[in-house]
Amino acid sequence: MEIKQTALAGTLESSDIQIMLSKGTDGVSIELESDVEKQFGDQIRLVITETLHQFELDNVKVKAIDKGALDCVIKARTIAAAQRALQTQDQPAWEVF
Repeated sequence: MEIKQTALAGTLESSDIQIMLSKGTDGVSIELESDVEKQFGDQIRLVITETLHQFELDNVKVKAIDKGALDCVIKARTIAAAQRALQTQDQPAWEVF
């Protein structure tokens, strides 16, 4: 699938993550800002990447600003951003996840 528009989900509040997706040209590219990147950066990237692959998004730029979000929050924000970027938010496919 191809991104139709740049999309944003999440906040900059504590225990949340803000995910912005835009069109990319060279696979999944993740720019991560996090105070806990050294400890959890690989896991945050993995959750984002796996969620995007479930949407069959292969060329996407991700800007993630983490404020201590748990994996379930990271996944939920990535799903919301992906559905907004694909303009499918009115047709959620939750059974896929």
